[in-house]
Amino acid sequence: MNTLITDAFQGKTLVITGGTGSFGSTVLKHFLTSDIGEIRIISRDEKKQDTMRHNLQANYPGFANKVHFYVGDVRNLDSVRDVMYGANYVFHAAALKEVPSCEFFPMEAVKTNILGTDNVITAAVENRVEKVVFLSTDKAAYPINSMGMTKALGEKVMQARAQKAFERVGTVLSCTRYGNVMCSRGSVIPLFIDQIKRGEPITITDPNMTRFLMNLDEAVALVVFAFQHAEPGDLFIQKADASTIGDLADGVMKLFGETEKRIIGTRHGEKLYETLMTREERLRATDMGNYFRISPDGRSLNYDKFYVEGNVLTEGEEAYTSHNTNRLDVDGVVSKLLTTDYVQEELEGRPHPVDA
Repeated sequence: MNTLITDAFQGKTLVITGGTGSFGSTVLKHFLTSDIGEIRIISRDEKKQDTMRHNLQANYPGFANKVHFYVGDVRNLDSVRDVMYGANYVFHAAALKEVPSCEFFPMEAVKTNILGTDNVITAAVENRVEKVVFLSTDKAAYPINSMGMTKALGEKVMQARAQKAFERVGTVLSCTRYGNVMCSRGSVIPLFIDQIKRGEPITITDPNMTRFLMNLDEAVALVVFAFQHAEPGDLFIQKADASTIGDLADGVMKLFGETEKRIIGTRHGEKLYETLMTREERLRATDMGNYFRISPDGRSLNYDKFYVEGNVLTEGEEAYTSHNTNRLDVDGVVSKLLTTDYVQEELEGRPHPVDA
């Protein structure tokens, strides 16, 4: 059995919101042939659902009937209620996550990333779902763009509702936060590969910009770790490698061929580096080996009952960022790229599933 899968999933029903995307496809790769009872995919794109359905029927004919598709939107509470009925667990991956598009349409990000998250919680609690794990992003830490701000507020909604959800019906709400997932929607790596194959220059925003690098298997492993270890309101972070965008481009070229590099400047809302854990969060963080657990602030609004003497610490010594984590060189980037199915398929000239 896949090492990610535990007995807790045996015979259970798992809902994946935004399930036709890269994350949902990777969950299916790990879970489909396990003893899980049912996997429900909810998304608003019927074409991608149809493509995923046919891929499953062609490649996993004995297991495809485990996957049930729901056309719906997390913005619509009724459609989320429908998919939650009788479910045991939820991985909430639905989001607007393109930084530039969220900058131009911030209210659309609000509707999906904040109100949609609240709808998922409401429907999960109403249906007494046992565990819900939300997927967030490094851009939610010290956010400067609409995508990060709305994902940060999505985290706050989860944390604000976590204790009551557990007290009332036993639902455990938790969250994961991770950096760039290589070759997922919005990743620059498929763009670099496409530019090289078309004989065009690679377009780089800033070669000194750093980004965390995770593959999709690591993203799923982080969510499963949160599922296994979370207390209500916990936030989990994986210790992740990073590289400069310049070294990332060089690594892609080392695999796919040399081409010119063209500096185009930063896009709307971009940072020089990303933060996975803030200095303030570091005070509440527990080192769990490959992961950090950040416990919620358990105080109530009644501050009169709290008092302190002496020095008050409000932040740790240093945030955990893509500038101060383990930095990969070009060879390290190449090794990391080779852990992704997308890069392997591109190198072999094989087709790969359409991302949502």
